[in-house]
Amino acid sequence: MALEEKNDIKSEDDVSTLVHTFYAKVRADELLGPIFESIIKDNWAPHLKRMVDFWSTILLYTHKYKDDPMPKHMQLPVEQRHFDRWLFLFNDTLDTLFAGEIAENAKLRAGSIAKIMMVIRARKDGLRVL
Repeated sequence: MALEEKNDIKSEDDVSTLVHTFYAKVRADELLGPIFESIIKDNWAPHLKRMVDFWSTILLYTHKYKDDPMPKHMQLPVEQRHFDRWLFLFNDTLDTLFAGEIAENAKLRAGSIAKIMMVIRARKDGLRVL
């Protein structure tokens, strides 16, 4: 059986596939699922659209996302283990679906976002950040 060659992220359809596949994993995850479900409840369609807009802005420079995601995410009851799991699922989804420069950039961007959120959370909680 020949290995299937994966394409890079090239379009908003690709970003949509990434986001929907990733969040299906998040929703099924024992650690992350309950947190997301308690906040998003039955509003997954608008959330997924916003996430597609966010990632298409980050990866394809579409400029569709114009909001600041930090304030909403700072309210979530999460710790380092949640960010680690989020990154694992995100990178696993990327590796399963795509290969290429933009896919690798997505991993770097996701890692940076997680680090920034953890620093902001630590400062908000009065913890020393090295």
